[in-house]
Amino acid sequence: MVTISKKDMGTSSSSSATNSGAGRPLLRTCLDALCGCQIDSSEYLEARVCQTAAKDPWHAGGGGGTTTTTTTTMMPRIRSPGEYYIDIHNDEPWSFSLGTGEENGIWMNSGDQAGSIMATLVWLLMTYSAVTVTLLTITKGFPPVLGMIYTLLCAMALACHAKTSLTDPGSVPRAAVPQEEQRRENPSHSMCGQCQTFKPPMSHHCRICNRCVSRMDHHCPWMNNCVGAANLKHFILFLIYTWTCASYSLVLFGWNYFFCADEGCTFHVVVIHLVRAMTFLCIGAFLFTSSMLMNVTYGLMTGIGTIDRLKKKATNTMSQSDEEPIALKDVFGIAGILTWPFPVDPIFDDYDRVMGYSTPQRLLREQQFMDQAASNGGQGQQGIV
Repeated sequence: MVTISKKDMGTSSSSSATNSGAGRPLLRTCLDALCGCQIDSSEYLEARVCQTAAKDPWHAGGGGGTTTTTTTTMMPRIRSPGEYYIDIHNDEPWSFSLGTGEENGIWMNSGDQAGSIMATLVWLLMTYSAVTVTLLTITKGFPPVLGMIYTLLCAMALACHAKTSLTDPGSVPRAAVPQEEQRRENPSHSMCGQCQTFKPPMSHHCRICNRCVSRMDHHCPWMNNCVGAANLKHFILFLIYTWTCASYSLVLFGWNYFFCADEGCTFHVVVIHLVRAMTFLCIGAFLFTSSMLMNVTYGLMTGIGTIDRLKKKATNTMSQSDEEPIALKDVFGIAGILTWPFPVDPIFDDYDRVMGYSTPQRLLREQQFMDQAASNGGQGQQGIV
C-alpha cells in the first residue's frame, strides 16, 4: 500500500517534484499524475542495508584471525518542511480470504445475515430505480440525456456503497501502540477488554465486526460495515449520490406530471405503476439520506461521532465535550479536490494522527528519521506514518 506522508505536520504545502519522470514505469507515472505528486525512486522510504558476517575465525584466511566487517545503512535525505515522502512498507495481509480478521486480505463482514440482506436490498432498489427511469426514457417520457445522467448517478452511488462495504473502516491491529505525543501527554492509556489491545481515542469495539474501529461513528446495517476513519469518505459520497438520485428523480417525475399533457404522454400501465412505487421509494430515500447527511455534518463540525453523542446525551455531558472539529483533509485526504467525488481511498498527510495509533515498525522508522535529523544539525523532528 503506497502512502504519502508528511514530514513536518506544522505546514500544509504540497509536495515538490524533483525529477521530470523520465524513465519511470507507466503505472508509477499514472499514479503520480493522479495524486499530483512526482517523486523519484530515491525518495522512497526504504533503508538499503549491506550486511556481512562479523568476527568469523574460520574464514579469516586460515590463520586463526578474525574478520571484522561493518553494516552500512543508507537513509533517504531529510526533507524540507512541507515536503512529502512515500512509505512503501506494506504491513497488510496478502491472503485471499474474506472476513474482518487481521489475517484476512479482503475486508468483508459475512457474519451478520441481516446486514447482508439490507446491503443487497440497496443494490436491488437502486437497480430498480435505474430500470424505471430507463423505461421512462424509452417511452419518451423525457429526453434520453436526462436518463443517462440518472443512470450515472446510480452507478456512482453503488460504487461508493461497494467501496464503503469492502473497505477496512480503520480496524485497530493487535500491534497498535500509542503515538509518541500520546505517551508524553498521558502515561496511561485505554485498553479494549475484547481485543486486549490498545484502544485509540474515539475508537469503539464493534460486536458485529468483532474489531475495534478508529474514530468509529456507527455500524451501518445498510453498508453491512462500520463507518470509521478509513471509509467515512465513501459513506459520505454514498449519501450525497443517493440524495442526488432521489431529488433528481422527484424533479423528473414532477416535471413529467405537470408539464407533459399532450397525447404523447400516455404510458404503459406497467410503467405508470413502476413510477408510482418509485416515487414513494425516492421520498423515503430523500428523507433518510437528508437526516444522515445532517448527522454526519454535525459530527464533522463537532468532532463527536454518533456513538459518542448518544453516550454523552445519556449521561447529560454534552456541555463538557472538548473534541475538535474534524478537518476535511482527514476525511477526503490531501490528493486534491479532483479526487473527492470519486470512491478512491484518501491519502492522509499523517496516517497515525488520523487513526489515533501507531505501530512499533512505524515508530522505529520515525526514530531513525529523528536521529538522522539530529545528526544533520537539528533540522527539527520529522513526522512519519
